Amino acid sequence: MNSNSRTRARADTRTDETEEEEQDEATVCPECNGDLVVDDEHGETVCESCGLVVEEDDIDRGPEWRAFDANEKDEKSRVGAPTTNMMHDKGLSTNIDWRDQDAYGNSLSGKQRQKMQRLRKWNERFRTRDSKERNLKQALGEIDRMASALGLPDNVRETASVIYRRALDENLLPGRSIEGVSTASVYAAARQAGVPRSLDEIADVSRVEKDEIARTYRYVARELGLEIEPADPESYVPRFASSLELSEESEHRARELLQNAKEEGVHSGKSPVGLAAAAVYAAALLTNEKTTQAEVSEVADISEVTIRNRYHELLEAEQGIPMA
Repeated sequence: MNSNSRTRARADTRTDETEEEEQDEATVCPECNGDLVVDDEHGETVCESCGLVVEEDDIDRGPEWRAFDANEKDEKSRVGAPTTNMMHDKGLSTNIDWRDQDAYGNSLSGKQRQKMQRLRKWNERFRTRDSKERNLKQALGEIDRMASALGLPDNVRETASVIYRRALDENLLPGRSIEGVSTASVYAAARQAGVPRSLDEIADVSRVEKDEIARTYRYVARELGLEIEPADPESYVPRFASSLELSEESEHRARELLQNAKEEGVHSGKSPVGLAAAAVYAAALLTNEKTTQAEVSEVADISEVTIRNRYHELLEAEQGIPMA
């Protein structure tokens, strides 16, 4: 080691020692070497042992107002909404209200209304300056529309938006419709979040055919490497039971039927929606609650024939229950 290297090493050692000493001084009282505590209420740093005030007038970086519920907090906050993938610009742009009113609710004059209309037009043009942004805006609008129609929560919409953005970045859209990839993203996001919807339900709210949705979903999942487990029939039970206004006892009994069917291997190769619908119907009968195959068929969007077939298979798998 030459002299320059030794000099640098000694300098680094002294720097480390100085930093350690400064850290120790920051946590130890200079008078009695006692522990220091921070009093947030008074903005002071005080020694626990002797009561010496080491620092005062600390900056309080919190809000100077108090809120007692979510609405009051939103009203008093002076910042915008958090960024979100559910908007093509992630919510960072400015929106001009469609109502021709000022901040006090007064109507604008004709000249001002004309001016605001021009501003809205140019603001919309600047928000979607290229084809990629226009594509994203249309797709995210479709995702939001379908998710609302299916009653999916915000986390599913966010995930679907991220999946679509990834597909767009990976250049997976050429040769496929925006609606098709949007629908496939919603279907994949719902399955990932554990709130799956059947292909029939998805197709009912989509603008593309069921076969195209399934084909596009398989392509997107494969190309993006999405880890999606097969849909569990039990994940459909709460929604079906709630729509049919069945009791918790029936819902629990339906889960038991499905768990037993899995143990017996009855579920293999069967539609999870059909199994769930049949389990709900069977559980309602076993708990003496009134429901019909037609009502279950309408809620689950599946044929009565499928329900009857799966119903008998579930009862056969259930030990000690006679055939109906």
